[in-house]
Amino acid sequence: MTLLAIDWGGVAVKAGQFVLSFSILVVLHELGHYFPAKWFKCRVEKFYLFFNPWFSLFKKKIGETEWGIGWIPFGGYVKIAGMVDESMDKEAMKLPPKPDEFRSKPAWQRLIIMVGGVFVNIVLAIVIFIGIMWVWGEKYVPMENLKYGLYADSLARKIGMQDGDKIVAVAGKPVEKVGSVGPEIIMSQAKELTIERNGQRSNLAIPAGFIENLNRNKLGGFTYVRYPLIMDTVLKKVKIIKGDLHKGDTLIAFNDTAITYSTDVMNLTVPKDKNVVLKFLRNGKDTVSTEVYFDKDGNNFIAFKPMDEVLGSKYITYTFAQSIPAGWNKCWETLNRYIQNLKLLFTSKEVKVKDSLGSVVSIANTFGSEWDWQGFWTLTAIFSIILAFMNILPVPGLDGGHALFCIFEIITGRKPSDKFMEYAQTAGMILLLGLMAYALGLDFWRIFK
Repeated sequence: MTLLAIDWGGVAVKAGQFVLSFSILVVLHELGHYFPAKWFKCRVEKFYLFFNPWFSLFKKKIGETEWGIGWIPFGGYVKIAGMVDESMDKEAMKLPPKPDEFRSKPAWQRLIIMVGGVFVNIVLAIVIFIGIMWVWGEKYVPMENLKYGLYADSLARKIGMQDGDKIVAVAGKPVEKVGSVGPEIIMSQAKELTIERNGQRSNLAIPAGFIENLNRNKLGGFTYVRYPLIMDTVLKKVKIIKGDLHKGDTLIAFNDTAITYSTDVMNLTVPKDKNVVLKFLRNGKDTVSTEVYFDKDGNNFIAFKPMDEVLGSKYITYTFAQSIPAGWNKCWETLNRYIQNLKLLFTSKEVKVKDSLGSVVSIANTFGSEWDWQGFWTLTAIFSIILAFMNILPVPGLDGGHALFCIFEIITGRKPSDKFMEYAQTAGMILLLGLMAYALGLDFWRIFK
């Protein structure tokens, strides 16, 4: 990979979506702490989006609170007076408690302040999923629509699959949606697939090591849907050297290479600053040739019909009333799948931390290289519920760690000392920062590898 080969326009779109999504999640999460703190008359000294060691990109003091934007996009924070937090302000903690400090408040109030951010993230995820169901509904390509079958890549061929096969079940569980096979194999730690070949069904064993490779490749190198490439749109920027292009033409050759399905172009070298002869089947019977110019970036500005239009899709619509239970269920299904994935890190021999863990780089890369509001809000909802779950874990340095100490105090009537809280916070922060550094290192290792 070279810097010139990177699609910097796509990178900018991914980064823009990530920053917007992450900003929404962090700001609302921190407001979940801020408002309860103010209701219980705590002094809030700082409210920051992103972290700001040494300097801030922006800051402005309004009343008692400094509002700002940091330069490290790993999170954000609310600094509440009298609380042992990320700031590790030990000098302030040596002074006698003041009435407007966090440590002066009853344990039940401190508990509400600490779980406020998690509560907001859960509510946000539910609201977004409800909105998605109401506005866009659910759309997917049923597996039964794959009349051209699948392209078997290297991983698929290792278990005996061939081009044209269809996968009908994973570990005996019928597959309904295109795109669900890979995740289901990993989630269920499947030992076999049921395929259909030439109208006959058979089972293929999944050997040891397959799931590890599938997970390491982020589901790549397994199978891809085959469908004919049918002309949909010819943009104004297209440069036709000879011939013409009609909507509905089906691509059948690229220079001298025959093309039958979309997957046939996967191994072609994209020409740059060259003319290419494309052959099409027109009206289902006529063969026509068109010479088209590919620019210096390899673009020809011809758009083909997407998979769902060629193969047909199933579309489920929801009224607003119907979207409420659908969005609610979607939220908890997402959380359940995330917890199952985490469980695999500790129970599976093939799901490795080094292949599954990622930093903000991995998170940003999940967004599309073209702006898509449905995809953006779907990922924002998913990350919101994940952020809620991760923050409620009983680890010092996270909201769950503070909440655990408050619950302990409510039950026993004994409050942990400030010195103990400092040690716990320090240990928690070292653990979290180490984990973040490890995840960031893995991402850079993957990029340069």
